[in-house]
Amino acid sequence: MKWKLTRRFLGSVVTIVVIVGIVNIIILVCLLLYHFKTQEESVETFSRDFSQFIKLQDGNPIVNEEGLKILEKKKAWIQILNGKGEQVSSYYTPESLQAAYTPAEIVQMYKYREIDAETTVFVGEAHDFSYFVGVKDRGIGRYVFSYNYVHIIKYLNIILLLFLTVDIMIALVIGFLFGKKLTSPLHILIEGIQQLRERRFKKMVIPKGVYEDVFHNMNELSVKLDEFEKERAQLDRMREEWISNVSHDMKTPLASIHGYAELMKDGAANLTPQELFEYTAIINRQAIYMKDLLDDLNLTMRLRNQQLPLQFQEVDLVGFIRELMIEFLNDSPYADRQIELEANVNKALHPVDKKLLKRAILNFIYNALVHNEEDVVVTIHIDALHPSLDHEKKSSIMATSQGFHTSITIADNGHGIPAKDVAQVFERYYRGTNTSNTHGTGLGMAIARDIILAHHGKIELSSIENKGTTITILL
Repeated sequence: MKWKLTRRFLGSVVTIVVIVGIVNIIILVCLLLYHFKTQEESVETFSRDFSQFIKLQDGNPIVNEEGLKILEKKKAWIQILNGKGEQVSSYYTPESLQAAYTPAEIVQMYKYREIDAETTVFVGEAHDFSYFVGVKDRGIGRYVFSYNYVHIIKYLNIILLLFLTVDIMIALVIGFLFGKKLTSPLHILIEGIQQLRERRFKKMVIPKGVYEDVFHNMNELSVKLDEFEKERAQLDRMREEWISNVSHDMKTPLASIHGYAELMKDGAANLTPQELFEYTAIINRQAIYMKDLLDDLNLTMRLRNQQLPLQFQEVDLVGFIRELMIEFLNDSPYADRQIELEANVNKALHPVDKKLLKRAILNFIYNALVHNEEDVVVTIHIDALHPSLDHEKKSSIMATSQGFHTSITIADNGHGIPAKDVAQVFERYYRGTNTSNTHGTGLGMAIARDIILAHHGKIELSSIENKGTTITILL
């Protein structure tokens, strides 16, 4: 993978450099040819077209006033020759210029000879007379050379091949260095992804450059996955503990049912009616416990997957909770326990599922009583949070609970919950570590939390060891 990325990058760079090089050569050659052609044609054309300024006077050629001005402007001179190569007239010519030429000297003058280092000579014709035009300009030159097409093409091919080879070598070197710098972070990213796949979560050093944000995101992903992995491991451990507890809880009633059923089967003739009644009562009680356990499992799964339809009806929460307390305190095991109700509103109407909400609130009260000493005091506080009820007392939670209308607080002054366990209280597989009471299925708090959420409410728990626990329900 590492070299694959590098090869792709180098191939792209080399292709671009080669194409650019070829295009640049073509453009350069075209520009040079155009430049030389236009330069040559401009002076050559001027020399040949100068014949329009040459007139005949008494059979002798002369340059008119316009032509003289042009010659003076261009720093040029003219020498007019007859058919024998003899000078018949001249203007602005240097003193060293000869006055007669042989045909060979005329050709030599045009092709190769220059009067001085600054003057280039051009030839023209007018009225059967020939003339030389000398232009004094260092920027103008004329070069004559001979060539062989075959040799030129051969040398051009060699030069082009050399040029391309050098360009490719340069592109390879630059591309390799640049590609290495560009792809090195990618190799680190690939290794980081492999580590994530192998469940090894560690942060990578963040390099400066275009990949900086990518590395930041990778590190954040690594942290999140590490947290999820720890939560998953903790959840698996809690589930295993819960399964072990549930298995134990199932075995105990099953053992009782099996034992008393065997006893009744083997000694039915010798058992008194009183003994039969006691044995059947035990079997019935254990069967009910197992049924409750299975019902709790089914309920928590349906609540968690939002597959339980709720039967909503308008209920006054103040009266509803007061009735729950009376019913709870009328139960003989809790008749002498201390439960107090404080309501800052006379009525708080909400659409709720009475059966499910009753179960959730009773579960919170039951946990506060069962997991603490008998002298524990449980206080239930009902308060209004609706913004329009200005004359009523506002809870301190109101600022963070806009949209909720009523708060129900269930507080106790008992043992409290260890800080390390607070976050797990509402998990389905949690049982408290600071209590020896293992009665129940371990699903009560999870079911109660899911019931509140199913009512589109919010639940918060705070606890301090040896001071007590507070559960706040917002509806």
